[in-house]
Amino acid sequence: MSKRQKMREKRRRQQRIQRMVAIGIIVLGALLVTLVLILPNLGIFTGAIATVESNPRPMALENAMGDPNAPVKIYEYSDFQCPACARFWIETEPKIVENYVKTGKVYFVNRSMGNMISDLINQQLGTDNTESQDAAAAGYCAGDQNKYWEYRDILFANQTGEGVGDFSGERLIAYAKKLGLNMSDFESCFNSGKYYSRVAQDAVDSEAAGVRASPSFIINGQLFKGAIPFEVFQQAIEAALAGQ
Repeated sequence: MSKRQKMREKRRRQQRIQRMVAIGIIVLGALLVTLVLILPNLGIFTGAIATVESNPRPMALENAMGDPNAPVKIYEYSDFQCPACARFWIETEPKIVENYVKTGKVYFVNRSMGNMISDLINQQLGTDNTESQDAAAAGYCAGDQNKYWEYRDILFANQTGEGVGDFSGERLIAYAKKLGLNMSDFESCFNSGKYYSRVAQDAVDSEAAGVRASPSFIINGQLFKGAIPFEVFQQAIEAALAGQ
């Protein structure tokens, strides 16, 4: 083989290698695009989402339920990252709804405590966690579509710990999608930070009310701290009804 032929063969090999590299880059790019588009819908990026059958709340309006003119008013201050709050949600809240909200005796309002648990995490670890306030703001956004309580249900159903990413922005959006919310409206609300000032006001109001633990409840002006059992609620509600 002459020197010229060797040069031509070398150039052909180089061209083949360049073509193969170019094809490889195109294929890899296509695979990456496919992964970005498909995997979020499979729950691989956001993780599997637990679903729960929502307990119907009578006369639900945003973060309140029941008759606004009911003789007993209960204000709950809680944090979606709080395990005790989840315990109240699953064990006690349904009994209050069944026995007192449905019967028109109790008007129940759920409010956040701002960024409380996230702030505690940040103090301990030096992090910048905002899951508490993000989840609260997302809940109020769901309330714009009168799905606050359903969204509350799915948040607690997917609570696995504190500061572990259960309420990252991606997860909060995925929960809304799972509930069938209008995603354009929800994402516009959430991404604009529409309700962060409301969440901050929750924190101010809870502190002014003497709330220091989550959950805490104000029943006709009387403060009860912690995930108190239904029997304590029953006594307080009946006493309030008797004192009308």
